[in-house]
Amino acid sequence: MNDSKRQRMKEDAGFIAALDQSGGSTPKALAHYGVPESAYSSEDVMFDLMHEFRSRIMAAPAFRGDRILGAILFEQTMDREVGGVAVPRYLWEQRNVVPFVKVDEGLAAEADGVRLMKPFTKLESLLDRAVGRQVFGTKMRSFVSRADPAGIAAVLDQQFAYALQIVDAGLMPIIEPEVDIASAEKQQAEELLKQGILERLESIPEASEVMFKLTIPTQDDFYGDLIRHPKVLRVVALSGGYSQQEANERLARNHGLIASFSRALTEGLQRQQSDEEFNRVLATSIAAIHAASTT
Repeated sequence: MNDSKRQRMKEDAGFIAALDQSGGSTPKALAHYGVPESAYSSEDVMFDLMHEFRSRIMAAPAFRGDRILGAILFEQTMDREVGGVAVPRYLWEQRNVVPFVKVDEGLAAEADGVRLMKPFTKLESLLDRAVGRQVFGTKMRSFVSRADPAGIAAVLDQQFAYALQIVDAGLMPIIEPEVDIASAEKQQAEELLKQGILERLESIPEASEVMFKLTIPTQDDFYGDLIRHPKVLRVVALSGGYSQQEANERLARNHGLIASFSRALTEGLQRQQSDEEFNRVLATSIAAIHAASTT
């Protein structure tokens, strides 16, 4: 594992940009960007349009390491270029931004109040490619709707089993068990989740670490003990459907928790904007999310 990337993720101020929309979430992301589904006739064209959007973000003047620590990439993005340079290299060498890649293959149907990840079918080859492209870490997402002990245990067992494989490959896993912000059992689910995480951290080998991407908790500073845990490199927060303003306000009340926003980061960006307007809107968002991440 690259020590300079690890040190940056551990010690520096800033947040992680989530640019990892996959096949299921890409049409919605493009629609927010002002590109309706009628504008593309195939999945290939859709992903080309999404890469154009992501490239515009990554090449923007404000998308730099002074405020952005890392970026989570869609698998396909890892194999593409920005300005003629492979995306992971471009991020690290030209922007001082640590690259991660999304490795899950989507969610299974709901059972026991949760949606597990679909079984991984290509993890070993994907990790090999990520290592070869100088990616630092990975991200994988599950979804929790209710405070069901069996469901939450299943989510964490699956996440930690894959995390150990990722650690063995020399990469940093981001474990993301998202809790639905609309759940009537959100706080109870967070309590079960944290208890289960703390128990399972014992399985992480000595001198190894993991990261977590969690829904902003109902109780402020609820994840403080995870943030301080010796086997946890960093804890980041997803926006989870909150507006950028509400996500920032909630995040700012949680000391040491930093953002890893996707939709909230790109809020207000439109394809038809001039580069000047696009860059201004993005710079304003980056400044606000950075401020909320440095409390």
